[in-house]
Amino acid sequence: MNYRHAYHAGNFADVVKHVLLTRLIEYLKRKDKPFRVFDTHAGRGLYDLAADEAQRTGESRDGVDRLAPAAAELAADPLFAAYLEAIAPDLAGHRYPGSPLIARRLLRRQDRLSAYELHPADAAALRALFAGDVQVKAIELDAWLALGSHLPPKEKRGLVLIDPPFEKSSEIEDIAAGLARAYRRWPGGIYAVWYPLKRQAAVAALHRALAGLGAGEIVVAEFLREPYGPDERFVGTGLAVVNPPYVFAAEAEAILTRLVPLLGHGPTATARVFALPADKP
Repeated sequence: MNYRHAYHAGNFADVVKHVLLTRLIEYLKRKDKPFRVFDTHAGRGLYDLAADEAQRTGESRDGVDRLAPAAAELAADPLFAAYLEAIAPDLAGHRYPGSPLIARRLLRRQDRLSAYELHPADAAALRALFAGDVQVKAIELDAWLALGSHLPPKEKRGLVLIDPPFEKSSEIEDIAAGLARAYRRWPGGIYAVWYPLKRQAAVAALHRALAGLGAGEIVVAEFLREPYGPDERFVGTGLAVVNPPYVFAAEAEAILTRLVPLLGHGPTATARVFALPADKP
């Protein structure tokens, strides 16, 4: 599965992932102490929904566009307010911000963002987007190499968003190995791992790999807009959070409950939030 961001900007998976991401960042802001957000596969940071890549798939029509009828109601919900505020500056121009730009818009003056992107064209666009912003480092670098040398951050608090394109057959093994190395260097960080729901066997393999980290609590939030099928279509999205805030499970449950009727494909859409059993080494 090729999940390069430009082709899927603003789709249902982006909506779910980004609403949950904003809640993790908002939790970090409860303390005055600074924190750092690491975005391992940052992409361009901002996407034109009228561009060829986005139009080729048209996925935003089944994603962020479906929030419009409930926009006023959602804006009054504290669990959605930060997300809607973060994406609002771009929607009028038919654009959608990626995770690094959403994260940047939530930062306070004392907080920082490190955004990594390996694809040369996307990395150049990312640097241009944040040019002159002293709170952001946009770096063309393999994220797994970056985490090996950049953790822990000097702030000692923060979040690592791991959002790979799932282009390689070894993606699950790469996530497991890279996250294990990062966790050993910074066991106190929050790690959020995004993944597509396409094949149940692959999802189960990722769950086993995460459980084998030897970490503390891991909470998983999964949204299925339709049931799994034999044709291995992209039917859902998941976010696994290592060291989640104590409020995350309850907030994720409430968020997904509201998104199921908005983004689901009829009555078969489902969501679940659960803790992975820790497999201590």
